[in-house]
Amino acid sequence: MLFRFVTFAICCTFVAGCGYHTPQSAAHLPSSVHTLAVPTFANHTQSFHTEIAFTNAVVREWTSRTSYRVLATDKPDAGDAILEGAINDFQVVPLTYNIQTGQSSSYLITIRASVKLLDRNKRVLYQNNHYTFRQQYQTTQDLVSFIQEDPAAIQRLARDFAQSLVSDILESF
Repeated sequence: MLFRFVTFAICCTFVAGCGYHTPQSAAHLPSSVHTLAVPTFANHTQSFHTEIAFTNAVVREWTSRTSYRVLATDKPDAGDAILEGAINDFQVVPLTYNIQTGQSSSYLITIRASVKLLDRNKRVLYQNNHYTFRQQYQTTQDLVSFIQEDPAAIQRLARDFAQSLVSDILESF
């Protein structure tokens, strides 16, 4: 009998401490938030359309993972909360070189971004100014079959960023 009680108590401890919660119960989002406005991220770099890729990825991630109504709009008063973001740094650095040609054969893209989630009263619900994501991509040396690989790398970075951002806000990490 004592063995069953101890086993039951241990199981209850693990189940109670598992950290499971629904997306609506995140500590950073008050119960008054039902609609989230996501304006196009600001782009403080020379990278072309990176802010579009990041904004679209964030909207897709919020829509697929939560029941919040997500509005991709530049009207700040459109939602119960607004998620403002910015691409602050964009770097492409050669990683490896082709020994025969001396040309770069792979690159590392590093993007730094910041986000701020505000309620209707402009009170900060969540803020992170230090998101950093990296993605490596290979280049094609054959000019006949050349495919521009950096847009695909930016899309992968945007997806990773969006997943991390939504998890951070919902799970309060």
